Amino acid sequence: MARYKLTIEYDGTPYVGWQRQNNGHAVQSAIEKAGLKFCGHEITVRGAGRTDAGVHARGQVAHVDFEKQWPAQTVCDAINAYLGRADERVVIIKAEAVDDTFDARFSALKRHYLFRIINRRTPLAIERDRAVWVKRPLDEAIMHAAAQHLVGRHDFTTFRSSHCQANNPVRTLDQLDVSRSGDVVEIRAAAKSFLHNQIRSFAGTLILVGEGRWKADRVVEALAAKDRAACGPVAGPQGLYFMQIEYPTIQD
Repeated sequence: MARYKLTIEYDGTPYVGWQRQNNGHAVQSAIEKAGLKFCGHEITVRGAGRTDAGVHARGQVAHVDFEKQWPAQTVCDAINAYLGRADERVVIIKAEAVDDTFDARFSALKRHYLFRIINRRTPLAIERDRAVWVKRPLDEAIMHAAAQHLVGRHDFTTFRSSHCQANNPVRTLDQLDVSRSGDVVEIRAAAKSFLHNQIRSFAGTLILVGEGRWKADRVVEALAAKDRAACGPVAGPQGLYFMQIEYPTIQD
């Protein structure tokens, strides 16, 4: 067997999420179908992390095993050709041959996400499925200051989905930065791993702070509550992007 690391970009709008499931078409399924047409045998594409319906990726990573060794560029070009023929909104940015100790999920050191907000009075047209629209003016400096209370190792029960399957709600958040460029407010988050809906929960809460509807102290109180009911509303999936995953240098 020959293992390959795939770096993947996708528009999550038409998909039910990364993971294959019975209620619709998934990104994972799209790549597996294209891979089957390329290599002639069933494959399983194992991603570094799941994304929900409507969430995008600029640097998702997966690994896949083929029965035959192929040049990495051939793998990339062939899968992309079949994805294109199927009119999928998925692209393999890069394929790399790796040894069988590489695991897209378990070898990861850190995951990076971006949440995009368009903050303007008028609704969105081009960016409608690419960002969350917030009409009220946002104070990004206050949002950033409030976000720093969440950085570090905490019990994030308040900021995870009630359907989250993780056994432990404790995570170490390495980065949660808020910045603005024109009408675009960006929230950038980094950690080894995240809970289900954690970043979208952060975003919804920080939007309340930016609008002046919450004081920063309420974010501290929400975190301490360890209660999902203390969280702000979960922000829409269209603003979330899986940006990058860091791996040990030996795996690159």
